[in-house]
Parts: sequence; C-alpha cells; structure tokens
Amino acid sequence: MGLDEYLTSLERFVDDAYGRRMRSQFQSIDGRSELAMLAAPTREEYDQFCRLTEAMTPDEKQNAAQLTDEQVADIAKTAGVDPALAAIFINGFAIEKLKVKKQK
Repeated sequence: MGLDEYLTSLERFVDDAYGRRMRSQFQSIDGRSELAMLAAPTREEYDQFCRLTEAMTPDEKQNAAQLTDEQVADIAKTAGVDPALAAIFINGFAIEKLKVKKQK
C-alpha cells in the first residue's frame, strides 16, 4: 500500500456520523480526539492530509514510513498544515504498512 492509497482509504470515513460520536466520547479537555483522527477524520483534517501528500516529492511518498520527525515537520510547513496532524498521518501510514506486511 502506498501513501496515496492510504489517503484514499481514509476518505470514506470523513465526517462519518458514527466516527463523530466516538470522537466526542474520547475527546480531550480542548475538544480534540487525536487517537480517532485516522479512524474518522474531519473534512478539515482530511484536507490537510491531502495538502501534505501533494507537497511531498515522489521519493518522500515512496519512503514515507522512514521519514524523520524533522522531515515530516518540514513538509508540513511547506504544505501549510499542522505539524502534529502531519506526524499522526505519517505514523498511521507506517503502522498500517506494518500491519499489511505482517498479514502476508
């Protein structure tokens, strides 16, 4: 699974009613629920994921699971997205890639 495929797999859950309900139950004091972000992203979060991937070079996409925190932060800055959101997205991709690899 490539990064673009991972991004596409998240799109069907954007603003999902069930996901919003689950996120509201697990939100922090500031109203955020980072742990559920990849299971049911908001439209704004998904749009930031899209901008992040658009700002990446083909090499960065190919090796996204190996990017350092600094590299992810630099790409996030270039894309104009929240660096923490970018890190969650890239880490989620790396975890998903490991899951797929283990299933083979």
